Amino acid sequence: MSQVPFIEFTEEMRKDYTILVPSMLPIHFELMAAAFEKHGYHCVMLKNENANVVNQGVANVHNDTCYPALLVVGQFMDALQSGQYDPHKSALLLMQTGGGCRASNYVRLLRKALSESEFNDVPVISINFTGLESHSGFQLTPPFLLDILYAFLYGDFLMWIYNQARSHEVHQGDSKKALDYCMDYLLRLLNGKGFHHAKKRYREILTVFNQVELDGKERIKVGIVGEIYMKYAPLGNQHLEDTLVNEGVEPVVSGVLDFAQYCLYNMQIDQKLYGSKALGSIASKVLTHLLAKKQAEMEETIEKYSRFVKPTPFTEVIKSGEGVISKGVKMGEGWLLTSEICELMNQGIYNVVCAQPFGCLPNHIVAKGMMRKIKDKYPQSNIVAIDYDSSASPINQMNRIHLMLENAKMGHFMHEE
Repeated sequence: MSQVPFIEFTEEMRKDYTILVPSMLPIHFELMAAAFEKHGYHCVMLKNENANVVNQGVANVHNDTCYPALLVVGQFMDALQSGQYDPHKSALLLMQTGGGCRASNYVRLLRKALSESEFNDVPVISINFTGLESHSGFQLTPPFLLDILYAFLYGDFLMWIYNQARSHEVHQGDSKKALDYCMDYLLRLLNGKGFHHAKKRYREILTVFNQVELDGKERIKVGIVGEIYMKYAPLGNQHLEDTLVNEGVEPVVSGVLDFAQYCLYNMQIDQKLYGSKALGSIASKVLTHLLAKKQAEMEETIEKYSRFVKPTPFTEVIKSGEGVISKGVKMGEGWLLTSEICELMNQGIYNVVCAQPFGCLPNHIVAKGMMRKIKDKYPQSNIVAIDYDSSASPINQMNRIHLMLENAKMGHFMHEE
């Protein structure tokens, strides 16, 4: 490939540039954008989901590249073309894991698309913890990182409670009002005091959601797993969570901090299997313990102060995959995806939608490739893998989801009999 220019985000740019971020996790990223504002960066989470997003992705990214890359690049290009943002005062931000997945190349693909367009002076900022690159005008200081961590903790908490509440609400829209109220409250707190008092904030959020009248009816639960972007991004999975709620079932979606713990835990695996540096493994254990402790606070508060079901500790997710898949399988979502499916089965949630990009080899292996073994262990399992792509038919995708739901309803009826 030809050399793609690196445009640095400088300290001077920090004063008047707008940083655009893609919309993978709507709740989390809105809180994260506010954390950016607090620390001196003007940040906006993109919400454009028009047809031109896909068109721009197809035009600027090779069609052999995975669908999330196409959507992320397309969303950025559409935003820059919209006239809503000054291209000469805009920067784009992406996260890079630095692993073997093609997601590590999204920044390169985005820069190539920009360099071949009229936006060739737009800087692209990479958030990574592997030293891939840095920018003089963008620094992740400890207080900044702490605010981002709490933004994601609250994001996981709200996403978990909201999906349960809206699946059972008597008056349609009450749960969304509760969510909006809590988001406004947290956004105000972020710039004041008390944002890091998580236990108190959790109780206050639960007080709001406990006021939502629920019907008390048992609902069929459907777990959502898959490649991280397709699992969470409404733009990618065609608003899968909303679709399931509208079909009268309850979506079950684990928090994104489980993925963070998976990445950290893999450092311990590398040390064990390949003899990598012990320092990384030690740091991994410390950070994993911190995240586990924070998640435990969330689980305890939900159990004690609400009617809602608490999420599963990540330690249980790890155990669920043992004997099914090796921890050495680390490409893409690796052993985490299979373990998540097994943990859902252990909870009695046998209906699962696996959302994955068409042609994503790692996730085809750990999802479709593991289904036979999962079905052998859990004969009741009702799993459907949905491939998402710019050329895929939404009607065919919905038909497969509907077939899975009909099987789920039949299984639920047989169980009641």
